[in-house]
Amino acid sequence: MTLALALAGTGVASAKGAKDAATQPTAAVDELPEGQQVSETVIELAGWVVASKDSQGYPFAIMDKAAAQVLVFGSDGKLRGAAPALFGSAKGDHSAPNVAKVALSAIPGHDRTTPAGRFIGGYGPSDDAGRVLWVDYDSAVSMHPLPPGTPKEKRAERLATPTPDDNRVTHGCINVSPGFYEQVVQSTFEKGGVFYVLPDKDSIEKTFPAFAQSRADAAHSDEKGSRSASK
Repeated sequence: MTLALALAGTGVASAKGAKDAATQPTAAVDELPEGQQVSETVIELAGWVVASKDSQGYPFAIMDKAAAQVLVFGSDGKLRGAAPALFGSAKGDHSAPNVAKVALSAIPGHDRTTPAGRFIGGYGPSDDAGRVLWVDYDSAVSMHPLPPGTPKEKRAERLATPTPDDNRVTHGCINVSPGFYEQVVQSTFEKGGVFYVLPDKDSIEKTFPAFAQSRADAAHSDEKGSRSASK
């Protein structure tokens, strides 16, 4: 499902469609490659967060590691922007014990994961980068613009490609373009927010049990309705 169709599930608009929507005075920023899909799971999760008030009135972001996408929503549940992102080079949904205390260069390759789950984060100090937006402080995972001085990793080139296949390169943090960070991320999460990171390997049921239960209940209700209608 494309970003333009996210309106159906969550009441949000894409950057291309928002200009014509009377209820959306400011267009969302759409940096996703032309024609790239937004998964049904992401759209359903966004709709559930809004409907259930799971973010408790705070802005939120949904991060799809498999698709290498970040979608940012305001406290009103409306889409602020969507963009490609870079994630941990190792596939996995959990952080290694005490990884936050290890120097970046000393983190083994297999431990360079971006953990999955629901995290309450916000801006705070760091040891080496000043004030950063922590997604998961305990694992030292933050979201920040592309760092300078990484020519060997070719992070800028990876972020610019239309495929998510080469977007796994970081030590675990989430990287977005400097423009998207400044225009969307920084202003949206100035007072904190909730971050939903989809899993690589774990099930949705394990990662977001309340969302999974709600989806199962809805499917069961639809099935009962179909059976009743066919009688």
